[in-house]
Amino acid sequence: MRTPLWRKSSHSAEGTSGQCVEVAALSGSVRLRDSKNPDAGHLILTPHAFRTLLINLKR
Repeated sequence: MRTPLWRKSSHSAEGTSGQCVEVAALSGSVRLRDSKNPDAGHLILTPHAFRTLLINLKR
């Protein structure tokens, strides 16, 4: 299994009490995790579910 390449969200600002989200694309899925606790696990979403999440968050 390949290791995901995690990227911090561009909306995660430094110095904001560490509230950061990281995303990774791997094997046709999008993964989300908390950057301040990366060993706690991550969510795995389909690309469609990730787009739907982003649309709803922007509302």
